[in-house]
Amino acid sequence: MDFHILYLVSVLGLGMVGQWIAWRLRLPAILVLLLFGFGFGYAWSLLPPDVATPDRLLGRDLFFAGVSLAVGVILFEGGMSLRFAELRETGRAVFGLVTVGILITWTLTAEAANLFLGLHPAVAVLIGALLVVSGPTVIVPLLRHIRPHRRVASTAKWEGIVNDPIGAILAVITFYAILSGLPEFTVMKAALDLTVFMGVGLAIGLLAGVVFLLLLRRFLIPDWLHNSSLLAGVVVALAGANAIRAESGLVAVTVFGIVMANQRRVEVRHMIEFKENLRVLLISCLFIVLASRLKLDDIVALGWGGAAFVATLILVVRPLATVAGTFGSKLTWRERAFLAWLHPRGIVAAAVSSVFALELAAHHGVDPDVVAEVERIVPITFLVICGTVAVYGLTAGPLARLLGVAEANPQGVLFAGASEPAREMAIAIKEAGVNVMMVDTNSRNITAARMNGLPTCLANISSQYVLEEIDFSGIGRLMAMTPNDEVNSLAAGEFIELFGRAEVYQLPSRAIEDQRQQKMSAERMSPQRTGRLLFNREAGFMRLAERFRAGAVVKKTTLSEEFTYDDFRRRHGASALLLFTLSESGRLRINTVSDPLNPQPGQTVFALIDGQHKDAERKEAERKGAERKADEQENAEPDGSE
Repeated sequence: MDFHILYLVSVLGLGMVGQWIAWRLRLPAILVLLLFGFGFGYAWSLLPPDVATPDRLLGRDLFFAGVSLAVGVILFEGGMSLRFAELRETGRAVFGLVTVGILITWTLTAEAANLFLGLHPAVAVLIGALLVVSGPTVIVPLLRHIRPHRRVASTAKWEGIVNDPIGAILAVITFYAILSGLPEFTVMKAALDLTVFMGVGLAIGLLAGVVFLLLLRRFLIPDWLHNSSLLAGVVVALAGANAIRAESGLVAVTVFGIVMANQRRVEVRHMIEFKENLRVLLISCLFIVLASRLKLDDIVALGWGGAAFVATLILVVRPLATVAGTFGSKLTWRERAFLAWLHPRGIVAAAVSSVFALELAAHHGVDPDVVAEVERIVPITFLVICGTVAVYGLTAGPLARLLGVAEANPQGVLFAGASEPAREMAIAIKEAGVNVMMVDTNSRNITAARMNGLPTCLANISSQYVLEEIDFSGIGRLMAMTPNDEVNSLAAGEFIELFGRAEVYQLPSRAIEDQRQQKMSAERMSPQRTGRLLFNREAGFMRLAERFRAGAVVKKTTLSEEFTYDDFRRRHGASALLLFTLSESGRLRINTVSDPLNPQPGQTVFALIDGQHKDAERKEAERKGAERKADEQENAEPDGSE
């Protein structure tokens, strides 16, 4: 049996299965991947000792070079999610967290490591620097799951991505201080080294971003080479910066990503999607491989001191760093409280700790007391990763909802298009207490929506402006209802990542009778990037617009045991089009072609009713009113008796 292939296939397969299980159980993916990695490492250790491991497969140096490149790609992808527009409200808080907050975290973590784990002061300082980081591998998935308000989400995302390269550089500086001897390593020299690290990273990152954008603007790279060329550019920038100053490449790739994300001259959405897919693959494999190299017994051996160390990081260090770092910012106390409970560690801490442990153990001339404790660096780091991911991953969501900075299950609807059909539906559900937001490029539609009291945004639904400027708190789904089928499909594809495929909807392509047009549209748009079809196959935009012009209205009716949905259909006829149902608990459900609703007593039904049925209903109400008035008059007349 070829154990080389078996190892690689097992890592890839376990990584994807772990991601799927995490998605299915709504758990932090890293927590599941770590458990899989520990189990895989134990199972592999039962095989003969000469069986290949990653160190033997590639050699130690080449293996950790691959880890470094993978971490660089992950940080670049994180940088591509950062927008300067987000800093208008959160800039003060972000700056405080990545400066004052980092210093407090580093200092207090080192003290806690010395107190609870009895580490040598040099190793404690190194652990403190390593655990400054958090990173996009944990923060971004957690924010996507929790979906807090925009301001607090932007702050957490910027802090988590920016402090990764800073923390790695601090760890490198401390590492070289240990190698050269702490007495010879002054604070001034450390500050100078930090400046050089940051300067090299900034320069290389800016240069790489400008050069790559220039090549794209002049069409010197064909479309089919965009993704591959960008990946090569990231790797070259990382290696080039590291060649000048070790580990400054992490700063370079982060800056490279920020440059790409904040320019407006070149379309990069397709490259962002490629990097996101690559990130998932790299994170899955890295955590499996790195965790498999560690024995659970090493973590257990840390004992109560390890547990106290993790508890101190969560309950003391992070709150103090957050209070100091966000002092004077625009954040409310609720938002600051949420940030104080959000600092999980990720892949950068795992990768850098593994590299440093091996380097220190192999380096001659280092203090023997330090070398004796080097083997504890990796288990301590992984204990913190497991502890923080588990605690924050399982509790941050409920805390965000308790503090009012997120909603448990946002029921609001983002409407792409503000035409009459969309406006009437938005008015109906807004009056029922559901949040709505309407986005359209047609100023007349937007004006009409505003006159009806609907929140609006005059913009292209697929533009970056919408993602940056709209506060999506309370909004949990998209209904694409523009007259243009391709715009609807593009909007659906844009918001699948934000809301999830199950909560992205669009009108059927034209109408079902236009088979040729529907076939052409289906060929142009991939089904993986389209939303669920709304209402029924005949409910295209033109058909809905015709019905509203003919006098159709959106009618709201609460069902009961005495008046069921069957009674509703008999009263309003077969032409009544079921749109939504609203449960007594406030849950909105949207009728779709693939999953038609079956309204039950107690639910409120929203349906499109034609004008003649409205007239019949009005006449029936008038008749019953006349009968009731006649009965009242008859009861009021004297009976003639004395």
